[in-house]
Amino acid sequence: MIDDPRTNGGEESPANDDRSAQSDAREGTPDLAQEVATLKDQLLRTLAELENTRRRARKEVDDASKFAVAGFSREVLGVADNLARALSSVPAEALGADERLAALHQGVEITGRELAAVLDRQGIKRVDPAGERFDANLHQAMLEVPSQDHPPGTVVQVLQVGYTIAGRLLRPALVAVAKPAPSGEPEADEGRGGRIDTQV
Repeated sequence: MIDDPRTNGGEESPANDDRSAQSDAREGTPDLAQEVATLKDQLLRTLAELENTRRRARKEVDDASKFAVAGFSREVLGVADNLARALSSVPAEALGADERLAALHQGVEITGRELAAVLDRQGIKRVDPAGERFDANLHQAMLEVPSQDHPPGTVVQVLQVGYTIAGRLLRPALVAVAKPAPSGEPEADEGRGGRIDTQV
């Protein structure tokens, strides 16, 4: 007598094999989906990092082009200062009395204007804050002057003008700042050192 494998459990039928394969496939599906999600997340992170790198590189190139002349400009500012000092050192009456001196003064003035135009074309702006509120980002306080005519913290005198380049500070303006005058005490004057006659 031949035993029937379906009754004694000797071999599984093809139908059982198919069901087992489908079950294994279903069990493996979550792992595959998780791996796809992980790879997608890694791809998105990589793309974002590449975009950030590209943006940083572009900004560095822009900054390099804007501020490449900063070092040279600081040196040139001394020339502008000296031209302004030369102009302010000549009394007006002397100009009227000496034609040659007047011509020289005019030539220095024209040179100063040309230099200012060159600086302006390079994005270098003059900071002359007389009468403005003191700004520590742009100004450097050299002294305080008791004053009843100006609110505390107001720039009452500019000792040396400042400059910015493309919106960034190149050189701070050196200033005298008002402070409250003690009651009954007169304001500081030139003789007491409250004012420094330095025009730039």
